Amino acid sequence: MSKINYDLTLIKGIVFDVDGVLSPSTIPLGEDGMPIRMVNIKDGYALQLAAKAGYKLAIITGADSQAISLRYKALGITDIFQKASKKLPIFINWMESCGLTPDQVVFVGDDVPDICCLEAAGLSVVPADACADAKAIAQYISPITGGYGVARDIIEEIMRNNGQWMSDTEAFGW
Repeated sequence: MSKINYDLTLIKGIVFDVDGVLSPSTIPLGEDGMPIRMVNIKDGYALQLAAKAGYKLAIITGADSQAISLRYKALGITDIFQKASKKLPIFINWMESCGLTPDQVVFVGDDVPDICCLEAAGLSVVPADACADAKAIAQYISPITGGYGVARDIIEEIMRNNGQWMSDTEAFGW
């Protein structure tokens, strides 16, 4: 039985914010003033496994970083939208282009710019350290803080519920 009160068999797509979700909220700056993001290896494993299992995955972020594109494309995420000052139109267009309805999609965000997408998704997920406004509307608050395995938490829960987690030899490799 799932710890998430939602019919996870409906889920076909998962969309993530980056800063505060796939990377911690505190980001060191490089000498050039550009943010240097950390990534979680367990998130990476779950993301590539979900991509191989046929889930539609996307990133919608306000960030602008070649490193984000390189990292997540290598894991099988082809839909990466950066410099997203208004995320909702991108989110809606992505769902339509994938042939998905809101009830088939999870949005994982952590802050005010994510609220419209959290409200529009069938299942809204936030990390434990999300802002109070995002937590107030989330259907699932992960016990994990942003950047430390939130993607793994939600992906593993969905795939376990659907009998796909460690279900074949694909699960034991990259």
